[in-house]
Order: sequence, then structure tokens, then C-alpha cells
Amino acid sequence: MNNARIYCQSKPSSQSARAGVGKWIVQMDRSSSQNPEPIMGWTQTSDTLNQIKMVFSTCEKAEAFAKSQGWRYTVTKQNARRVKPRNYGDNFVCEMTED
Repeated sequence: MNNARIYCQSKPSSQSARAGVGKWIVQMDRSSSQNPEPIMGWTQTSDTLNQIKMVFSTCEKAEAFAKSQGWRYTVTKQNARRVKPRNYGDNFVCEMTED
């Protein structure tokens, strides 16, 4: 039986924009081991399902697809985004300490 992982796409660390965030991805878990290929030394595996990522707009649609295929799946919920409000003037505030 195939195991799938459903998770929410996160923002790449190299970009500040949040475009494409919030899409849900279904990706198969690796069912066979990876071995070095004897001639070139590249990694080979007999399972190609884990190379496919299916993108859905909601978690419910991703779960419904996994159920329709008869896959076992685990859902990784996205972390809540915490934004600390900052003010430009706070960069220049000098804290005074009393001795």
C-alpha cells in the first residue's frame, strides 16, 4: 500500500514574497531504498512515484484525492505565521540604564 504525505508549500527562504504559498502538495513516500548506480555512481531507485508532486488548492481536495486512490496519508498542518510589528524609529531608540 502506498503512503502519501500532504503538506502546505512554504515560502522559499531566498525570496521575501509570499506568492505560491498556501498550495497543498501530495507527495509519495519513498518505498524502496536508494543505491549508487554501478557505472556512474549516481543514486538510483526502482520507485519513481516519489518524484511526482501533485498540487491542490485546499487540504480537503488533497485528502479527497488520496482517499480516491486508496492511499494511506499523513497531513502536516502549516505553522501559524507570526509577524512582529516593527517601527523604523525603534532602530534609533537608546535605552538608558541607571547606575
